[in-house]
Amino acid sequence: MNVQEQIKKYITSQPEAKRSDMQQLHDIILQVMPACKLWFLDGKDSENKTVSNPNIGYGYYTIKYADGKTREYYQIGMSANKTGISIYILGIGDKTYLAQTYGKELGKASVTGYCIRFNHLKDIKISILEAAIRYGVEATSEN
Repeated sequence: MNVQEQIKKYITSQPEAKRSDMQQLHDIILQVMPACKLWFLDGKDSENKTVSNPNIGYGYYTIKYADGKTREYYQIGMSANKTGISIYILGIGDKTYLAQTYGKELGKASVTGYCIRFNHLKDIKISILEAAIRYGVEATSEN
């Protein structure tokens, strides 16, 4: 199964309200990043144990470690959680930026250093979420 098929299967496996929200978010992210690399992580480690929620990744950037090693990772992620949806905006150096810049205007959401969690898409301002996603993409677009 290719990545697009894994993503479709993951989204369609969600309960209806969450499925619709995730599909709409998937479409929005693809509008922001039309030619991006897509990722699907099933949340399992090398021993096939579940270690996280499955997630969809969009785009890529290179993480550079102090020892000189590098690793590619996605810029934006999306995952279903127990109560709603998480959007991950990775690679931002200032872990207070998202909450300070978008938190108050976003609506009913929890905003941490790199994660925006909300129960339903209708609870947040999509334009503000899209602005946060655009910021994350610009901040990590080095390639």
